[in-house]
Amino acid sequence: MTRHAVVIAGAGPTGLMLAGELALAGVDVAIVERRANQELAGSRAGGLHSRTLEVFDQRGIADRFLAQGQKYPVAHFHLPLDISDFPTRHPYGLGLWQNHIERLLAGWVGELAVTFHRGCEVTGFVQDDNGVEIRLSDGRSLRAEYLVGCDGGRSLVRKAAGIEFPGWDATISAMIAEAQMSEPPPLGVRRDALGTHGIGRVEYEIRDGKVIYAERGPVRIMLTEAHVGATSEPSLRDLREALIGVYGTDYGLHSPTWISRFTDTTRQAQSYRNGRVLLAGDAAHVHAPDGGQGLNTGVQDAVNLGWKLAQVVKRISPQSLLDTYHAERHPVAARVLRNTMALVALRRTDERSKAAGEVITELLGMDEPRKRFAAMMSGLDIRYDLGEGHPLLGRRMPDLDLMTPNGSRRVSTLLHSARPVLLNLGGPGEFDIAAWADRVRAIDAEYEGAWELPAIGAVTAPAAVLIRPDGVVAWVGDRTGMGLAEALTAWHGPPKTVC
Repeated sequence: MTRHAVVIAGAGPTGLMLAGELALAGVDVAIVERRANQELAGSRAGGLHSRTLEVFDQRGIADRFLAQGQKYPVAHFHLPLDISDFPTRHPYGLGLWQNHIERLLAGWVGELAVTFHRGCEVTGFVQDDNGVEIRLSDGRSLRAEYLVGCDGGRSLVRKAAGIEFPGWDATISAMIAEAQMSEPPPLGVRRDALGTHGIGRVEYEIRDGKVIYAERGPVRIMLTEAHVGATSEPSLRDLREALIGVYGTDYGLHSPTWISRFTDTTRQAQSYRNGRVLLAGDAAHVHAPDGGQGLNTGVQDAVNLGWKLAQVVKRISPQSLLDTYHAERHPVAARVLRNTMALVALRRTDERSKAAGEVITELLGMDEPRKRFAAMMSGLDIRYDLGEGHPLLGRRMPDLDLMTPNGSRRVSTLLHSARPVLLNLGGPGEFDIAAWADRVRAIDAEYEGAWELPAIGAVTAPAAVLIRPDGVVAWVGDRTGMGLAEALTAWHGPPKTVC
């Protein structure tokens, strides 16, 4: 029986990101993926939010995505919200289809020590106090200390773990597809009594904040269906009939790359962990695609979980550290669910929904609401509840340009190895963390600029901060170092005896 420290079910963006995080920490990790390779039929989801790009910067891979995507300086909540004035190195979203995102993530993971078991999937498992025995569809079994389900909204791992998935059933259903058309269709969005529909070229670019579609090539189609509840995969005939129902013609539709169906079913796992089995991404939360939050939330789940799971596997921290994964990420996804339900309601075409949309549009035309909602949708306002204190506590560390003894450094470059950092902005060598030196990097630095957080504004410059591997500030202190030892122990294990 093959053994790994961690087995991940699913090689989508969430599974790939988690595998990369674990590999950086030196953990033996394997991915089980039913696809024979990383190819993905069609483009699927598209877009990376500002916070996800910051996360990629923390691992030194953001440029790979920026080189192939289209920047647009907005986040979306009912309408585009300008984020070009936000204090981040990435005051924009990035238009990039999921097939490219997966390919780039897989390229990064391929540079690390990650094992792939392709062409098979998890069919069941049994866990005990020491690990999990995992059955695969090809008849093999794997043994792991932990199993993480990144296997989508219909997650077998979640079901087999007995984790409840409460929420709300679908109220709308839509077909989505990529195909060729013999006749040029009208591009853009159309609304009628059924709901929202749209046709656009798969290939496009952003010019002056506007989408400019290619003149020819495959089209991406979204059609709201008249009825909710279909369970079979839609066919080309279904798509043609729906097109004719909305547009009066099918524009010579042919050669589909893929056809699928999505709804606004909204559910969240009651717990993100059952013993040695954990969930991340769509396995933990499903919702309507409005706002483009699903892929981004999953990637950020992985970055929150990865270093914690690595420390537990390496016996640096107790298993109780894994409880903070649920405590921190469950509220984030719950807010995503709330937002997507609101967005679905706002795009309904009845007069009351239109009136609500007009009110929201007026509200978001004001500067402070615009900043608040845009920070929320771009992931830049997330704060984990780490207690009272400085506004930085529990939030993302700004990617500052620091002056260190080794020259100018960006904060993000200090996190490329996924190790925690104690950043000392006071006098050199003021904090003695020798008892944690094998786990935490101590960096002396200077920064003379302003400290500013999205939607919050200027904050007082700290004397020192403890930055977790996920880029979250776990401690903010003064030169006395009060509370530092407790924070180091809580997040990065007990001190070692220094002779």
